[in-house]
Amino acid sequence: MHIFANKSITMEKELIKEEGFSYIEKGEGRPIIILHGLMGGLSNFQGVFEHFPLKNYKVIIPELPVDSTPILKTNVATFSKFVKEFIDFKNLKDVILLGNSLGGHVGLLFTRDYPELVSGLIITGSSGLYEKSLIGDGYPKRGNYEYIQMKAEEVFYDPKVATKEIVDEVFASVNDREKLIRTLSLAKSAIRHNMADDLPKMETKTLIIWGRQDVVTPPNVGEDFNSLLPNSDLIWIDKCGHAPMMEHPNDFNEIMENWLLKNKL
Repeated sequence: MHIFANKSITMEKELIKEEGFSYIEKGEGRPIIILHGLMGGLSNFQGVFEHFPLKNYKVIIPELPVDSTPILKTNVATFSKFVKEFIDFKNLKDVILLGNSLGGHVGLLFTRDYPELVSGLIITGSSGLYEKSLIGDGYPKRGNYEYIQMKAEEVFYDPKVATKEIVDEVFASVNDREKLIRTLSLAKSAIRHNMADDLPKMETKTLIIWGRQDVVTPPNVGEDFNSLLPNSDLIWIDKCGHAPMMEHPNDFNEIMENWLLKNKL
């Protein structure tokens, strides 16, 4: 399962809506497209969004159509196709994809299918090999606020990162029947779309940034991604859970920037 955070007011003001897409963008240069998690807000990546336009990149965060896709089509492959449509609409090439959790999984699937469009891939806390559900079995305790708070805090090394705002949003989502069905459908899709057989064939340069204390996608998952992908680098962030870009935004940016420079991306 994946992290939820409200879109911050400053980022929401910048939301662009056109041709059925909603997204924010900033800067000029090589495009970095950010793919958020299943219940992830755009502001989860505020650190990246503010930093990399200063380094001659155009940072773009589209809203994945989690709430508008028909339930029977709510799966990882549908979102990969959505990313293709968005990149075509924006007429982009040589993109760098950055994804957390389900967003990392979508980025992996997209890169497998359209390697000619991706110059670099960055994944953090990605599903695709293994993931533990934040909600658990979903139904019995969904009305219990304290249980949801505990599960939200587990996502982070520092439980204080799970603010009341984040917990309230997760609680509202799991108690909205349609949202819960979509969430569980996507979580099951992520488990079905296991990429172990695909990864060794993917030659795209890939950076894996992982929290050493991630309990949703544990450290051995990051190690497995690194061993299966032929052209990857794995960098750890200590005292960090499932969302390194939220818990340690400065470290995350530094790791990402150094890797992009090293690979001339």
